[in-house]
Amino acid sequence: MPTGAVAVVTGAGRGIGRTIALRLARGGFHIAAAARSQDELAATQEAVETTGRRCEAVRTDVTDPRQVSDLVARCLDAWGRIDVWVNNAGAAPVARIADMDLAVFERMMAVNCHAVFYGCRAVWPIMKRQGGGVIVNISSIAAVDPFPGFAAYGASKAWVNLFTSAAAAEGRADGIRVYAVAPGAVETRMLRDSFPDFPSDQTLDPDRVAAVVELLLDPRAAHSSGSVVYVRR
Repeated sequence: MPTGAVAVVTGAGRGIGRTIALRLARGGFHIAAAARSQDELAATQEAVETTGRRCEAVRTDVTDPRQVSDLVARCLDAWGRIDVWVNNAGAAPVARIADMDLAVFERMMAVNCHAVFYGCRAVWPIMKRQGGGVIVNISSIAAVDPFPGFAAYGASKAWVNLFTSAAAAEGRADGIRVYAVAPGAVETRMLRDSFPDFPSDQTLDPDRVAAVVELLLDPRAAHSSGSVVYVRR
């Protein structure tokens, strides 16, 4: 990546997103951290800036394409470029099919699917103009191995995996690489809110997921564009 490279991370207020932002900052990236909670974003910004890199904390609802476009504009105003875009924001409601509230289902699809498309669509012309870039979509092992209560969530992540493959094929001519990273259970507040008794010895540290994201940014991973990388305990 060029000196002064810029990475955008959605869902960066906490959990996997904050950890990705910190790891990439330590690797030399300036960070645009996007999330809905201003307080959580402030904490992420403070943590990132201790690494010596700049951080723009941008309150963003990624299900609103206008706000996603505003996020891109904010990055261009600050740095004039975007080298990496991480679609990390996600929603993981647990409910059996007959019991899932329709509003919950629609919100989950908006966050897990629509927002991935909005992010890719917004950053694509920027990366094309620059001669390339990397997009990483955070998926889940539930895309291939969902358990009861995760049918809708697993299906939304299966969409992410297929979209990643198709987007990578489109991006090859423009030097745009696209990957999906699909972890198992990760030790985050999202996990504990839904599964407070999940065995801690079966969870991943968020930094293990962040390390895979960082690995995929290496030019040596270029021929693996379109891959879904599963991260297991």
